[in-house]
Amino acid sequence: MSAHPAIHWNEGDQAHSARWRSEAGVPPPKRVVVADDRMAADTAYRLACEGTALLWRGDFQNARQLLQALARRIDRKTERRAKPQVPATPAESFHLHRKAQAQRARILGMLLLPFEPGHVIPLRRAPDVQQACSEAYGAAGEAYVASLRELLGLIGAHEWRRKGVEISALGARIHPHYGVFSPVRGEYVDLVAQAPLPSTQSAFDIGTGTGVLSAVLARRGVRHIVATDQDPRALACARENIERLGLAAQVEIVQADLFPAGRAPLIICNPPWVPARPSSPVEFAVFDPDSRMLRGFLDGLAAHLEPGGEGWLILSDFAEHLGLRSRDELLGYIDKAGLKVLGKLDARPRHPKVTDETDALHAARAAEVTSLWRLGVQGK
Repeated sequence: MSAHPAIHWNEGDQAHSARWRSEAGVPPPKRVVVADDRMAADTAYRLACEGTALLWRGDFQNARQLLQALARRIDRKTERRAKPQVPATPAESFHLHRKAQAQRARILGMLLLPFEPGHVIPLRRAPDVQQACSEAYGAAGEAYVASLRELLGLIGAHEWRRKGVEISALGARIHPHYGVFSPVRGEYVDLVAQAPLPSTQSAFDIGTGTGVLSAVLARRGVRHIVATDQDPRALACARENIERLGLAAQVEIVQADLFPAGRAPLIICNPPWVPARPSSPVEFAVFDPDSRMLRGFLDGLAAHLEPGGEGWLILSDFAEHLGLRSRDELLGYIDKAGLKVLGKLDARPRHPKVTDETDALHAARAAEVTSLWRLGVQGK
């Protein structure tokens, strides 16, 4: 915990401080006041908008209700805007959407909770959050402060991990850890389950995350799979899932930046789909600045494929509909890497936002297609 910055506040005419925790990398608020059940929601909202954080000393459940009240006031302010800014392009719509999300997160993140050593919340009606916090933060040997909004995210992630996500292609559940992309978008998993295998001898799974695609390949009969990732959380998550599924004899988990040593007849990669800057570490599973991982995979693929082998790039065209990356750019990356397209399998997404016309990015989501690009080496 000592690596984290300190947060300072005055309480009872005395100066206090504690460690500050933020998985999003948000710096500790400079202005902090103590708040409890007597604070009105309008007052809390005004202070939060001004950049003053509220360290809660009242009932925990009342803090949750106050957070909901703050969210309602943000929504009402958005709806009351007399002249809403009309985006000129899909890319501008995306950036305005991200800006609004960031502003919302900043305001809601101003409601703070105290934590005692061992992740104990010293408030009335506070739940036991030790397991959820330990999974994300690790051990806590000293007191700290974190936002209620972040805590609720940790609790939600803990429930995902506990219950797991049903994967029809496996007939089993995958249990995502905090900060590891959850395989709730089943269409990309189904594409890997259906594409014709060029070989069952071996495969590389680049950026394995939960290990779900390695598990699918193993269940399809691939005898040896090397799954790589550089995130310690993803590596631990993949190992746990592979062991739970009884596939440890087929799947080897390796820490590596993209490719492991050697070659394979099949190399798969499901990189982040949106070439934009993440606003927090947990968003690296969704946002790939300047398409760095995508281009890194393509640029290194030819050197790691066995003769006649295939690289499977699993990628949504969501970024294309947002105007963040064109199809010509993608094809240019492929050609520049000395690769050729052998074939492509497509699938339409099935998540609820596809039909949500109130979503700011509905047009792009409705047109989205997820593809498995089968790539080979040029001239071979």
